[in-house]
Amino acid sequence: MKPQALFQELKDLAERLGVTVSEQNFRNTGIRVKSGYCRVKNQDYCIIDKHLNITKKMDILGECISGFQHESIYVIPAVREYLNRFGGYTGKGQNGDPGASV
Repeated sequence: MKPQALFQELKDLAERLGVTVSEQNFRNTGIRVKSGYCRVKNQDYCIIDKHLNITKKMDILGECISGFQHESIYVIPAVREYLNRFGGYTGKGQNGDPGASV
């Protein structure tokens, strides 16, 4: 599967898990900012620097969502295999800390 297609599948899965994926321009913040998972007002986010290469974006998003319970959701085999690289489901999920910090 091409990286761009895999990234899109990961974003689609994140949305189904209730995780909002946002690509932002970190260069204009004036402070050092790191891509990754955060939770604000009971909403899960994966915020990614839009200037990163596609492989790094996939790694960040994969790590963000791998801790969420996704076994009961249909996920194409390529995405499930990719997520398994990050250790998979940790027993936490929606409404709980996914346990992954990037």
